[in-house]
Amino acid sequence: MAEIDHIVLGARTLEEGAAFIEQHLGVRPRKGGTHEGFGTHNMLLGLGRGTYLEIIAPDPAQPDPPHGRPFDLDDPSLKVALEAEPRLIAWVARTPLLDAVVARLGHRAGEVKEMSRADLHWRMAFPPQRQDMDNLIPALIEWKGEGASSRIPDSHVRLLQLEAEHPEAEAVRTALAERGLEEAMRVRRSPHARLIARLKRADGQEVTLSSG
Repeated sequence: MAEIDHIVLGARTLEEGAAFIEQHLGVRPRKGGTHEGFGTHNMLLGLGRGTYLEIIAPDPAQPDPPHGRPFDLDDPSLKVALEAEPRLIAWVARTPLLDAVVARLGHRAGEVKEMSRADLHWRMAFPPQRQDMDNLIPALIEWKGEGASSRIPDSHVRLLQLEAEHPEAEAVRTALAERGLEEAMRVRRSPHARLIARLKRADGQEVTLSSG
């Protein structure tokens, strides 16, 4: 059993990401923290019901990590795209049975990594490159104790729908079903891969964020 944990907005800097979210969603995200050893830091926005939005950016106070930053932040094409403006880059699914899912999927699940920020601790498995279907297949997270969403004030912004577009739509559906996520997002065929999040602001206005 897995479900949406959070959506991820990439930005060149956290301030650029925060300004983008405040402009589009009408609320300022709160400070998160650093991911030591991974070269990133974040800000967070609570979306209610155990879901949140994460703004992630390279942390200038940390050296470049040897393995590359999460969510392809070091990819040259993404870095160019983020020069223009922040954008939705990935999503993460929560499961209480990460080891069981990884054992069933084998190498397709990716390597499990231990991560922490202050007193929050979690384990994540990022799908290997070229098997993440352009980040449409989520990283899997298992929180140790309470997750981040329990500590984030509710912004009263709500995630209405998560959608995926991809030339191989059926392959995306299969990969999601293997992770128990067949109901988590709407998938349709398109010539280009794209991740889309439809949200409702506290004032009722609907806003779309996407990866392109």
